[in-house]
Amino acid sequence: MKDIQSLEDHRKTPIQKVGITNLKYPAFFEGLSGKIHPVASTWDLSVSLDADKKGTHMSRFVEIIHEMHHTLSVSQLTRILKMMQDRLHAKKAFVRIGFAYFVEKKSPITEHSSYLDYNVQLEGSANENSTAIALTVEIPVTTLCPSSKLISEFGAHNQRGIVSIRITPTGDISFEELISYAEASASSELYAIVKREDEKFVTEKAYENPAFVEDLVRDVALHLRKDDRISNFRVQVTNFESIHNHDAYAVIEG
Repeated sequence: MKDIQSLEDHRKTPIQKVGITNLKYPAFFEGLSGKIHPVASTWDLSVSLDADKKGTHMSRFVEIIHEMHHTLSVSQLTRILKMMQDRLHAKKAFVRIGFAYFVEKKSPITEHSSYLDYNVQLEGSANENSTAIALTVEIPVTTLCPSSKLISEFGAHNQRGIVSIRITPTGDISFEELISYAEASASSELYAIVKREDEKFVTEKAYENPAFVEDLVRDVALHLRKDDRISNFRVQVTNFESIHNHDAYAVIEG
């Protein structure tokens, strides 16, 4: 059959990115420990298109993902990008994968097991000479206001927040390690199951560890700066304020 996409295009205008977006596909993500996490992933895939080419072959994107979805890992992103360049005859390739990453946690006192979800995004780009990979993890936490604790005769307002960590890795680093940097810096971490004894512990722990959004973003940044497996990072903390109708946020890049 005649291949329209392979015909020459007379407009001689290159396209920076062309591909598919919002592709939902089952996948199996392999962590550093070797544990396999089944995930429902969403993909954006694209390549560059030379000025003399009419179109790209969209079905090949799905073919590549179907071949790779059983062995998804951070290191596999490089292979996926190379496959896209080769099969679509492109100088540049781009991929973005998003999914919920579940970590099994035990409640702090009663030790009830449950899974907590963290939003994860993997991004990769490749040209003829190099490949770049970035990881993003969003970690939900609790923060308690130091000022509220200081000025109140009893109690203090607290709120749930999100710590978003985006890194460029230079070595193997797990999502769990990035999650631990955020949870260790917060007033308290979150759990899916909290019995009364656990709730007492979490509430009192938050009260004893108050943190402004500025405190939290700085403490996470210090963890990231000390990790020699990270070449650069961006950390953003957003607090969903409980006594205001707006949010508070802070950002550090390093």
